[in-house]
Amino acid sequence: MSTTADRPDDPAVRDRAAAGGPTVVKAGASARDTGDAHAADGGAAVTGYRGPAPGSAGVPSSVEVSYTGPAVAIGPGATAVSGSLTVQQRGPQEPAAWPHQVGAVPPRAQSFQHRAEADRLRAAVQSGGTAVLCQVLTGMGGVGKTQLAADYAHTAWRDGAVDVLVWVSAATRSAVVTAYAQAGVELCRADPHDPDRAAVTFLAWLAPKPGAAPCRWLLVLDDVADPADLRGLWPPDSPLGQALVTTRRRDAALTGTGRRLVEVGLFTSAEAVAYLAETLAVHDGVEPDDQLAALAADLGHLPLALSQAAAYLTDAHITIPEYRAMLADRAIALADAAPDALPDDQHQTTAAALTLSLDRADALRPRGLARPMLRLAAFLDPNGIPQTALTSTPARIHLTAHRTPTATTTEGAPTSAPVSEAEAAAALRALHRLHLIEHTPGTPRQAVRVHQLTQRAVRDALAPDQRRAFARTAANALVSVWPEIERDTDFVQTLRANTTSLTSHSEDVLLQPDAHDVLYRTGRSLSESGQFIAARDHFHHLAAQTQHHLGPDHPETFTARHRLAFQQGMAGDAAGAATALVELLADRQRVLGPDHPKILDIRHSLASWQGEAGDAAGAATAFAELLADRQRVLGPDHLQTLGTRHTLILWQGKAGDAAGATAAFAELLADRQRVLGPDHPHTLATRHDLADWRGEAGDAAGAATALAEVLADQQRVLGPDHLRTLATRHSLAHWRGEAGDAAGAATALAEVLADQQRVLGPDHPRTLATRHDSALWRGEAGDAAGAATALAELLADRQRVLGPDHHHTLATRHEAARWRGRAEDGTQ
Repeated sequence: MSTTADRPDDPAVRDRAAAGGPTVVKAGASARDTGDAHAADGGAAVTGYRGPAPGSAGVPSSVEVSYTGPAVAIGPGATAVSGSLTVQQRGPQEPAAWPHQVGAVPPRAQSFQHRAEADRLRAAVQSGGTAVLCQVLTGMGGVGKTQLAADYAHTAWRDGAVDVLVWVSAATRSAVVTAYAQAGVELCRADPHDPDRAAVTFLAWLAPKPGAAPCRWLLVLDDVADPADLRGLWPPDSPLGQALVTTRRRDAALTGTGRRLVEVGLFTSAEAVAYLAETLAVHDGVEPDDQLAALAADLGHLPLALSQAAAYLTDAHITIPEYRAMLADRAIALADAAPDALPDDQHQTTAAALTLSLDRADALRPRGLARPMLRLAAFLDPNGIPQTALTSTPARIHLTAHRTPTATTTEGAPTSAPVSEAEAAAALRALHRLHLIEHTPGTPRQAVRVHQLTQRAVRDALAPDQRRAFARTAANALVSVWPEIERDTDFVQTLRANTTSLTSHSEDVLLQPDAHDVLYRTGRSLSESGQFIAARDHFHHLAAQTQHHLGPDHPETFTARHRLAFQQGMAGDAAGAATALVELLADRQRVLGPDHPKILDIRHSLASWQGEAGDAAGAATAFAELLADRQRVLGPDHLQTLGTRHTLILWQGKAGDAAGATAAFAELLADRQRVLGPDHPHTLATRHDLADWRGEAGDAAGAATALAEVLADQQRVLGPDHLRTLATRHSLAHWRGEAGDAAGAATALAEVLADQQRVLGPDHPRTLATRHDSALWRGEAGDAAGAATALAELLADRQRVLGPDHHHTLATRHEAARWRGRAEDGTQ
C-alpha cells in the first residue's frame, strides 16, 4: 500500500517540525498536493486521506482533502483511491442467544461403533463433582479419537445437555487462539480486531460468575499436536463446563488438576467385524464372518484402516480374499491399498496418518533419533521387541549413522558423539509420547510394541538400499543380544519371534550376499530348547531358500543342508540324517575335493549318525578312516584331529569295547594335557568321558571318585552353571547310584534338575533327560509308585516337546510302563 499525506515539503509541515511541534493539525487533518499513487498486481494505493471516519475516537473532527492528484491501479486485484477513503471499523456484536455452536463438528462416521471409551466419557460426566471435567482422549493415529469426541458432542447437543458447544481444530496454537477469539466475538462482545485479547475474553467468560445466568458449555480441542500449544489456554474450572481434548500425545503436561487421560485403543475383534459388516452392507456387500475377522486381524483392528479397506472393497468391487492378497504382497505399498476417495470426510490415508507425528517426535530430545529408531523397530516383532536389542551396539551404530539432520547439522555431517544407550532409550520414550510405539520398560523382554500398519508404512517409505541396510541391522541387533546359554526361555522365544517377523518381509535381504547368522541362530535355538522337529523344519526351509537365492553349490547352501541333516537326526531320524549326509558329501566333494576341512566335517557327522542309527561298529570304522585323513591333512595335534580321536573312542566303547575305550581315553588325555593344558574345556571333557568309561568297564566307585575331581575343576574353570558342569553332576549322581547309593543318586539328580530348570528351562533336552534318570533312581531307591507317576508326567512333556515317535519319548513310555507294573505288583 502506498499513502501520501502531509508531505514534508509542505511549508506548514516544515514550520511545525522546526518548532518541535506535532505534524498533525489539531483542529483537523489535511491532505493536499500529494502527488500520484500507483498500485499493481493486487496492491492498494491511496492518494489523499485514508483512515477512520472523522470525529471517531482519536480522529480529528474534519479532514481537508485537496489537490490530491491521480491514483492509478494496474493489474488484477489492484485498488486505487484518489480523495478521501473512510474505513468504518466494525464494533463489538451482540452476544449470540443460547443454545449456540461455534465451529463445525465433524459428521458422525458411517457405521459408527459404540465403544467402551464412549461409556467411560459419559460415566465420568455423570459422576458429577465441582472441578472442571476435562478429559484427554489419547491414542495412536487412526484409532478414532476425533470420531469419539464428535459422537460425544453430537449426542450432548442433540439431548440439550449443553447451552454452548465450541469445536476447535487445535493442531497449532494460532488455530486455538483464532477459534477462541471467534467464540469470544460471538458469545461475549470481544473485539474482533484483537484475537489475543478476544481469546482471553472468551476464557474469562467460561469461568462461572456470581449472578450470571448458568451456562452449560462443552469445549472440544481436537488434534492437539503439542501440549505446549495449550499453555495459558486450558479452560478454567467450572461446575457446568466440560472440556474434551484429542491428541496423539501422552505427555505428563496433559494431565493435571481436573484433567485425566483416556486411552483410546484399537477396535476389539467383535467391533471390527461388526463395523466391516455394517459398512459393506450399506453397499449390498456381504462377506463371511471368518473373512471379516481375518481382514480385521490383517489390519490390526485399526478403525481408520478398516474404513478405508471397506471403501476400497466397495469401489474396486473385489472380495476380501483378493484385498488380503494385495495387502500381503510386499510389492504393493500400504498407501496403494487406500481408496481414491477417502470415506467419512477423511483427509489422510492410513499410511500418512500413522506416521504423521514422526517429524514432531524427531524434534523431541534426543533430537533426530526417533525416526531412525522407528525405522529399526519397523522390521521386528510388532507384539514385542526387547529393549536390549534396540539399545544394543549395532542399533546405536545405526542411530548414529542415520540421525535425522537438525537445524545445526546437515545430512552426512558427523555428529558430536556416538549415540549412547541412554539416548537410544530416550528415543523410545519420544516415540512413546507421540503414540508411535508402546514402550513399557518394566517388561524388558517385550518392552516395545509397534502397530503392524505403522511398521508397514515406515518400511514402504524406505528406498531399496535403506531397506536392505536396516533389515540386516535389525538382524545384527538380535544376534548381539542372543545369549550363548539360553537360560531365559521367555526371552529367547521373544528373539525367535522377532526373527520370524523380520524374515516374513525381509528374508530375501537376509539371504544375500550370504545367509545372515540370525537365520542359523534361530534354528540352533529351537534345537537347544528341545524343539527338534521345529528346528528340522526351519533348516529345511533355509536350505531351500539358500539354494533358490544363492544356487545349489553356494557354501551357504551346503551349510544349511548340513544343519538340516543334523536336525533330522536330532528329531529321531538317524538313518535319514545319515542318508542326507551321504548325498551332501558327494555334492561337496565334487566342489571342494576330498581333503577340504568342510569335507572332513561332513564325514565326521556322517559317521556319528551311522552310529546313532544302530551301526556302532560301522561308526567306529568310519571314524578310524577319518582320523587317518585328519592326521595326514591337519596333523596329529590339531584340535579337530584330537576331536575325531575322542569321538572314535566313544564309538569303540559303544561297539562293546569298554576296556579299550578306557585305555584309549587315558592316552588321549595325556595328549590333550600336553597340547591344550590341564584346564582346557576339551581336556576336562576327556577326563569326564574317561571316568564314564571306567564305570562302564565295571569300576562304578572309581568312576564316581574321578568325576568328583573333574567336577571340582569344572566348577573352578567353567563355573557352576556351565552346561558341562551340570552334565558332570548328572554323571556323578548316576555312578554313585551304580556304586550302590540309589537314594543318594535320586537326591543328587533332584538337585541337578532344579539347577537345570533354572539355567536351561523346563523343556531343554538335558532337563528332560535328568527328569527321566531322576525318576529311575527314585524307583531304584524304593519308591516305585513315585517313579511311575514322575515318568507319566515326563512322558506327556516329551510327547509335547519331542513328538510321540522320538526315541527319547519311546524310552520314557517303556520305563513308565515298567515302573507302573512294578508299583502295581509291589516289587522293587
